[in-house]
Amino acid sequence: MKVLKQLFENNRRWAANQTGSDPEFFTRLSKQQSPEYLWIGCSDSRVPANEIVGLLPGELFVHRNVANLVVENDLNCLSVIQFAVEALKVKHIIVCGHYGCGGVKAVLHNTKLGLADTWLINIQKIKEKYYKNLFETKDDSIRFNKLCELNVIEQVFNVCHTDIIQNTWQKEQHLSVHGWIYDIKDGLLKDLDVCISNSNNFEEVINDAISKIFMET
Repeated sequence: MKVLKQLFENNRRWAANQTGSDPEFFTRLSKQQSPEYLWIGCSDSRVPANEIVGLLPGELFVHRNVANLVVENDLNCLSVIQFAVEALKVKHIIVCGHYGCGGVKAVLHNTKLGLADTWLINIQKIKEKYYKNLFETKDDSIRFNKLCELNVIEQVFNVCHTDIIQNTWQKEQHLSVHGWIYDIKDGLLKDLDVCISNSNNFEEVINDAISKIFMET
C-alpha cells in the first residue's frame, strides 16, 4: 500500500487537468522558468503564494520561511534572492506577510516555541524597536496586526539593504521591492505603500510606510 496514496491520486488528476486545458504546458515548463516575480512569504499553509495572486507554476519564484524573515546571515534566503535577481532577472521582489502570523504572535505574547525562538529573535528586535508605539493601544488585535505589518516593512528594508540588491540597482537593472500583507479572513492582499525601485531615499520610503501604520486606528 502506497503511503499518502491520496496525494498521488490528487497529483495525477492535477496533471491531467493541466494537460487537458493546455497540452503543451509541461513541455513548455520543463524547458525553462522565466518568472518576473520573487515571492518571500511565510511558511504558513494557509498562504499559498501562486494561488492568491492567480499565477501558474513557472510565473512566481518562491521562498518561504517562518514569519517571512530576511536575515543577513540566512544563506538560504540570500541565495534565493541572488539567483532570482542575477540568473532569472526577476523584475519584482514581493515580501508578503499575513495577519494572524503564528511567529509574530509568539513574539508579541512572549510565548516560547523551542528552536524557533532563536529565529524569532529577529521579530523580537522589531517589537522592541517600536514598543512604545505598539503598546499605546490597549487593543491586542490591533497591536498584533500592526506588528505583522511592521515585520513586513522591516524585511523590505533588509532586502533593499543587501549587497545583492544594492549592486543590482547600481547596474541599473530594473527591480522593485514591494511590501504586502495577506488577510486570511477574506483572502485579500493589502499593499503597505512601500515600493522601492532604487537606492535613493529608500530609507525615507520605509519610514513613511511605518508612520502610516501608526496613523491608522
